[in-house]
Amino acid sequence: MLHGAILSPFLLALLLPLLFRWTRGRQVGWAVLLAPVALFVYFASFLPQIGRGETILRTLPWVPSLGISFDAYVDGLGLLFALLITGVGALVVLYAIFYLDRRKEQLHHFYFYLLLFMGAMLGIVLSDNLILLYVFWELTSLSSSLLVAFWYDRDRSVYGARKSMLITVFGGFAMLAGFILLYLEGGTFSIQGLIAQADSLFGSPLFYAAMALVLLGAFTKSAQFPFHIWLPDAMEAPTPVSAYLHSATMVKAGVYLVARMMPIFGGSEVWLWALLLTGLVTMCWGSVSAIRQHDLKGILAFSTISQLGLLMLLLGIGSAAMLAGGTAMERVYAAAVTTALVHLVNHATFKGSLFMIVGIIDHETGTRDIRRLGGLMTVMPIAFTVALFGLSAMAGLPPFNGFISKEMFFTALISLQELPGGAAWLWVAVIGWLASIFTFGYCALMLGRTFTGKFKPHNFDQEVHEAPIGLLISPIVLGSLVLLLGLFPNLLVPGLIEPAVASILPTLDPTLYSFRLSMWHGPSLELGMSLGVVILGLLLYRSMPRMAGWGWFGRERDPLNRLYDGGLDALAVGSERITGIQMTGRLRDYLVYMLLFIIGLVTYVFYRSGSFTLPTAITGEAPVYVYGVSLLLIAATFALLQIKERIAFIVALGVIGLMVSLLFTIFSAQDLALTQLLVETVTVILLLLAFRRLPEMTSERIPPFSRMVKLIVSTVVGVGVFLLGVSAYSYRTETGLPSISDFFKANTYELGGGQNMVNVILVDFRALDTLLEVLVLGIVGLGIMMLVKHRFKGGEDV
Repeated sequence: MLHGAILSPFLLALLLPLLFRWTRGRQVGWAVLLAPVALFVYFASFLPQIGRGETILRTLPWVPSLGISFDAYVDGLGLLFALLITGVGALVVLYAIFYLDRRKEQLHHFYFYLLLFMGAMLGIVLSDNLILLYVFWELTSLSSSLLVAFWYDRDRSVYGARKSMLITVFGGFAMLAGFILLYLEGGTFSIQGLIAQADSLFGSPLFYAAMALVLLGAFTKSAQFPFHIWLPDAMEAPTPVSAYLHSATMVKAGVYLVARMMPIFGGSEVWLWALLLTGLVTMCWGSVSAIRQHDLKGILAFSTISQLGLLMLLLGIGSAAMLAGGTAMERVYAAAVTTALVHLVNHATFKGSLFMIVGIIDHETGTRDIRRLGGLMTVMPIAFTVALFGLSAMAGLPPFNGFISKEMFFTALISLQELPGGAAWLWVAVIGWLASIFTFGYCALMLGRTFTGKFKPHNFDQEVHEAPIGLLISPIVLGSLVLLLGLFPNLLVPGLIEPAVASILPTLDPTLYSFRLSMWHGPSLELGMSLGVVILGLLLYRSMPRMAGWGWFGRERDPLNRLYDGGLDALAVGSERITGIQMTGRLRDYLVYMLLFIIGLVTYVFYRSGSFTLPTAITGEAPVYVYGVSLLLIAATFALLQIKERIAFIVALGVIGLMVSLLFTIFSAQDLALTQLLVETVTVILLLLAFRRLPEMTSERIPPFSRMVKLIVSTVVGVGVFLLGVSAYSYRTETGLPSISDFFKANTYELGGGQNMVNVILVDFRALDTLLEVLVLGIVGLGIMMLVKHRFKGGEDV
């Protein structure tokens, strides 16, 4: 059932063409909606079991020889994300049903990509095998890029999809390398197996390299500075995509990976500072950049970047407390991780509702530019109410859920003073608090410029009115959760948050993270910090019109995009130059490149392995006639260099092939001899048939340098092939290793069911290689057929 639940979105996606035919003229989204609803109910059924501290592991063999299996693992952390993915996914599909016009949009494509993404996200959070996690990880990059480029006729959509694909896939490759390093040290791809070896892994030589590569994958996926630049451009996607991918699911995948890997890497200072500094810089950069935007989606994009930085910062604070040690620090560690998970849920609710409201504004007014908006509170009261809930939560105002997690965040900042160094950590708390001021500022910017002021109908190209109820259902549900989780903050803590914390902190005493959340704690430093955020945030909002004239604040586009665009341009120019050097149009140049690469590779392998050997003595004697055949072969080869006539050249070429066939025959390789004889016969016949078409052989003027290069390359290749053959034979005889032919002799009949060893090798032991060779021959045959077919047209030679 668990494997089926993960794969069910993929299966439904494959059935979409049939569903689209049956539901043509209707909204196919209603059929798609059943999948996330059913999955949400299914995963919710695990809550009692996971709440008791149990875990679920289901194994399905995939590539046992490589230690790769489809291990589905459900614990508190995986279940938390699975419920977010399916719950928010159901609301997004419901919202998309009313948002996308079934008469104008290719809905079967949209829902196919969306289901592909949903299944991939479930695979990430429920995989216990690192390779399986990587496969699903890259599937999210692929499907999200397809969703971003859904409106592929828009240049900005294609640009955003390409940027997100390049950056996240680059991080994914790095993450895969980190996983392989972990496997080399731990001997397993199982995440739980590696967690069990965390102490031994910490002292391994590849530990820090694996950590850096895994963090690179997490930072690119979760839009951490400086990799955040893909997220604002991904806002070109339809709003349902933004509400799903860029607020509740895909951008949280990096946070999930960091949380999942904390038991392995969390005891390292490098891990601590990487999370702390990256999270702090990302939080500040995102919040400051958000107030420079005029597009509502742009504001939400940079606010998402800032909130993701906050989550990384909280996980970094937890790592700092873990390093300090002691029961008091363990409580701080648990509190920071709990805050991260509580805010992760809160962010999904208020940011998802805000994206949907922005989509409604765009849908009903035709613009997202805050310079044209204003006064919408009077004509869109329901949308205003939901936006008020979401923005108040994001700004950290009571009685909404964002206030709870913001107060917890301030507590985590203050708790840094308890670490060794005390006041030396004050700078982290100050910078985090300043970033919260800018968070309040962009929330006030969105609310004030969009909904307050005087409504000006002439600013819009269409009549503005409240959205239909179908569009409002999903944001109302999320907005209600924003209020509900604020009034009842412990609603999810015992059954969902605490098991998730236990998954991240498996060795910690459960009593240390059994927290009771509340809206009011009495007068405290955290409350004073919140009041300061409100006061300074309002002053910031009032000063924004003047700040717009300050150079950098007057530009919406992130300046780091210049590095990305310049890098792509440089890559294109460099590749064009390299291609110009390689693709000369001359076959002999291509042959030189290939031969040099092969010789270089073989030389490197011999150097690294130390396996190059030469025979100490020559054993055995060849018959006299072998020397005669060899001399004739050599003479025919040298004759090719001097022959000027075409017919003589063909004859000499045929002599070389026949002498090679004789050598194969002499050394008992009759099958090879027959093959060589047939090839040479066909070659000579074809050359003679095409004799009339062959060009006259003329002496070619070759510069001395080119002639010398050809001489060196040909000599190196000839000597290299000779030494390779000699070394392969002498290495086996000198070391006493058994011959591969012994294996074939012993298993040809038993495993292959044949008595002709060569045939069995070709069709059984090397079946895939032979199949591909036959495929190549088939392609060549089709090409020849097309050439013959078009050789004559209407009886005329063309």
